[in-house]
Amino acid sequence: MKAMVMAAGVGSRLEPLTVNVPKPMVPVATRPAMEHILALLGRHGVTEVVANLWYLPGSIESYFGDGSGFGVSLHYSREEELRGTAGGVLAARALLLGDNAGAATAATRGDGTFLLIAGDALTDADLTRLLEFHREKGALATIGLKPVADPSRFGVVVTTGDGRILAFQEKPRPGEARSNLANTMIYVFEPEIFDYIPGEGAPDFGRDIFPRLVREGVPFYGLAMDEYWCDIGTLSQYRLAHRDVLSGAVGIDIPGAENPRAVWVGEGAEIHPTATLWAPVLIGRGARVSRGVSVGPYSVIGDNCVVDEGASIFQGVIWNNTHVGRGVKLEDCVVGSDCYLKTGSSLGEGVVLSDECVVEEGGVVKKNVKIWPRKTVKKRVAVW
Repeated sequence: MKAMVMAAGVGSRLEPLTVNVPKPMVPVATRPAMEHILALLGRHGVTEVVANLWYLPGSIESYFGDGSGFGVSLHYSREEELRGTAGGVLAARALLLGDNAGAATAATRGDGTFLLIAGDALTDADLTRLLEFHREKGALATIGLKPVADPSRFGVVVTTGDGRILAFQEKPRPGEARSNLANTMIYVFEPEIFDYIPGEGAPDFGRDIFPRLVREGVPFYGLAMDEYWCDIGTLSQYRLAHRDVLSGAVGIDIPGAENPRAVWVGEGAEIHPTATLWAPVLIGRGARVSRGVSVGPYSVIGDNCVVDEGASIFQGVIWNNTHVGRGVKLEDCVVGSDCYLKTGSSLGEGVVLSDECVVEEGGVVKKNVKIWPRKTVKKRVAVW
């Protein structure tokens, strides 16, 4: 069976982190989100994968190549303009169906079944069970669903007791939700789905295709999944995802060797014996943590980062190749790649510092400020 990874979107809700980086390449535990998705597919025996590309496609292609280094065979469907979720799948039809590209009929059911999954989600969903459920029901389409505490933040799906889909609600108001089952954008489709996707415009599964499937009464089902799922599409969810990874709430591979104290250390990393690390913490490959550094729980220090003497990092997520100077203080913030935080500077709670930024000596960035790429915070200037 093949799978398609949706990787074309801009990720505007994650700005400024996604100004230079497409959303599937945003690192989770020092590895791109899409890398975790490919690993999940591989664990469930899905090794033929198509990814659609539009925003900054070169960064995805150059990192993953043909997929052989990640245990899959990866092909790309480049879009000249955004086609919508369903339109993107239609554009990749030949790659998904191969010899069956012209045979989207009931006669081919089971001989062209494919998965669709977002390239920017964090999940350890049981894809094998989802596929089994799909086949047990003889479904044309099946959605993976996740019970959520606050349905108002999601598109939710109303089903019968046996999982047949009856209706959808998009971010229902509190008290008006008919369901607590969120659409995870993990789908299983038969080739017949292409009969329902128009060739014009930018059709969307949730807005255009799924309501039609309900109206026409085709076998369309949803399966509630117990496994972890998180949409990392907002900055708050992105930070939360790292807490979940390091606390073991989601079953993904965390790079590096784990010691008994839930501290993961990447190959070639150097940690001075006087540095204090409060688990859980992840230190990336080739990183250097100097004398007297304090690293608090739920912090991630990316590959090849340098953390100078006396710096303190608490619940911070730092991308690769960033230099944290002497005495720098970071608290519950995100720092992009190739940044330089000079001596005595500090970033407050909720700050997002994008790539290639410099914070001059003594510079202070207060709570919840977002700084776009290649900006400089001047010496002793407080940014509110």
